[in-house]
Amino acid sequence: MMTTHYAQLKWDEHGQPISCEFDDIYFSKTFGLEETRYVFLQHNYLPDRFKLLTDDDCFVIAETGFGSGLNFLCAWQLFATQVTTKARLHFISVEKYPLTKEDLQATLQLWPELATYTVQLVNQYVAIHQGYQRFVFADGKITLTLLIGDAKEQLQKLNGKIDAWFLDGFAPTKNPQMWTTELFKELARLSTNQTTLATFTSAGKVRRGLVAAGFFIEKTTGFANKREMLLGHWQEMEQPYDLKRPATPPWYARVKATYPNKTAIVIGGGIAGCSTAASLAARDWQVTLLERHLDIASEGSGNPQGILYLKLSAHNTLQSRLLIEGFGYTRRLLTRLTALQQLTYNEDWQACGVLQLAFNHKELIRQQQLAEAFPPALLYPVNQQQANELANLSVNHSGLFFPEGGWVKPRQLCKALVKHPNIQVKCQQQALQLAHGNGQWQVWNDQQLLANADIVVLATAADTDQFNMTAQLPIKRIRGQVTELAMTNSSQALATVICSDGYIAPARDNKHCLGANFNFHATDLILSPSEHAENIATLKTISLDLANRLGVDKLNISTINGRAAYRCTATDYLPLVGPIADRQAFLRDYQAIIKDSKKIPNNPCQWLTGLFLNIAHGSRGLITAPLCGEMLASWIENEPFPIENDLMQACHPNRFYMRELKYFRRNHTH
Repeated sequence: MMTTHYAQLKWDEHGQPISCEFDDIYFSKTFGLEETRYVFLQHNYLPDRFKLLTDDDCFVIAETGFGSGLNFLCAWQLFATQVTTKARLHFISVEKYPLTKEDLQATLQLWPELATYTVQLVNQYVAIHQGYQRFVFADGKITLTLLIGDAKEQLQKLNGKIDAWFLDGFAPTKNPQMWTTELFKELARLSTNQTTLATFTSAGKVRRGLVAAGFFIEKTTGFANKREMLLGHWQEMEQPYDLKRPATPPWYARVKATYPNKTAIVIGGGIAGCSTAASLAARDWQVTLLERHLDIASEGSGNPQGILYLKLSAHNTLQSRLLIEGFGYTRRLLTRLTALQQLTYNEDWQACGVLQLAFNHKELIRQQQLAEAFPPALLYPVNQQQANELANLSVNHSGLFFPEGGWVKPRQLCKALVKHPNIQVKCQQQALQLAHGNGQWQVWNDQQLLANADIVVLATAADTDQFNMTAQLPIKRIRGQVTELAMTNSSQALATVICSDGYIAPARDNKHCLGANFNFHATDLILSPSEHAENIATLKTISLDLANRLGVDKLNISTINGRAAYRCTATDYLPLVGPIADRQAFLRDYQAIIKDSKKIPNNPCQWLTGLFLNIAHGSRGLITAPLCGEMLASWIENEPFPIENDLMQACHPNRFYMRELKYFRRNHTH
């Protein structure tokens, strides 16, 4: 189950928001700002620590209990006023019961002096669902990662190190299930010898738990009428906690490398390459984007419309979790780029919702399971009459409605992503060979050097197999064709995306985009009349009314416009994102696993230092590729990941090298 429970609020006679779950106030209306600054900012020494940050620093704060976001906004305000370098702030916060957007806005209106920051948070506060949800502000200088769910469970999956802890949440007497030994162990695991901690409470249980976890804790005067509070720092213990979890295997361990020039080459100008370039540029990397065609977004990302839609499982699969977290990131990315006037709402994208029809009994059963597993803010069931009203015309079936879904023009998104002073786009540059020497990667086209840099990111989809160091990855091409139908006076009534086996979107540029089929055997991209016919047949299963409005039976199939492109997928349908290892060395160094799958050799993984991958997003590139660009930048900058550690491992290229060893074990041992 991945249901997100939103906070239930009531307001007291003083105008203070109170949690119905914990019967406790979020903050004092009179002294809320002063208390945050005193307890969390002052007692983590943030004013002084922020002043010392250099250009390459990323300061990481983690918090238990996001609540109204007041602590985050205060930290952001302090950072903005104290830091004059290119340093960045990453704020991580856990919240089991997130506020609705309406409650967040109402609550933060109490603090007009934070309005500059509040309006940006509220603007991006969309698609807040279970798991890790990343926000980006101030041209990448401020990052917020919300961990939606139980604090202990979410922090167990966090991969990163924390500089300062804000232990907030509701009081231990009101919310004892948060202030536990298990939580304190996670704080210790994520801390370093420079990590500080502050909390408003002075409860003995909290103090003793933190001391046992390895923190040096002292009491000091509390704020206002609170007599005492706790502050402290972590100190490495001779006998560290046994967390009863295996250490990260070396083949998923952090790549310990420094890149002094902060120069990168991204090969491939689709959504994966442009997203990666944007995430690196926001971290002050100088990026050269190489694209072999006349313009970026000329292959899979060149379709006229892409659908913001999640094909989920009710069973909390890795793929479903990645889709939900990627969906939230893409929705916030679109909102942010629109606020920056780099995209235009209704013209470049639209959150018109997505209607998924229950086109047969099997799909109906699946949708019933989904409706039970997910909150109505993400999806909810509609009968056929309700579906008609949402679509603004007659559809053939009942279904599920995804109110936050919609469509986007992929090419416009790609162009907005690379519109950055740190990104240089070079088209008609076909990368054919990679070479590494003297700490630099070189990219060649036959005998011509195209570029050199500290790192290379391959966002080359199925063509990744042309490079010898990535030739053995199990990826495949799947052809898809979209059909474009001219809008009619009556078809423009369509108000939402509708899906069954395919989809049709509301008109843009006086055309409807219909598609996209799957052809596993095609070897060319020539438009196929039979595939146009297949798409039109799918349209009839979606809405006979719309098919009639578009006059599809009168069309000459051979003259219909459309577009064909290849999708790239891995054999397990998860993307391939992360650093690349030397495959032969990997199979040699970890061959002990062939004899004993539980034996993890201590050999450090032999990486191809500075070579990374962001490919195999299939038909879900708009949902997963932007978030994976953030994940790749986090790998490279050694920052906390924007997704859970198990999801990171599930997307890591080394998973396939490990499967090679396990396959050998199954088939060659007795």
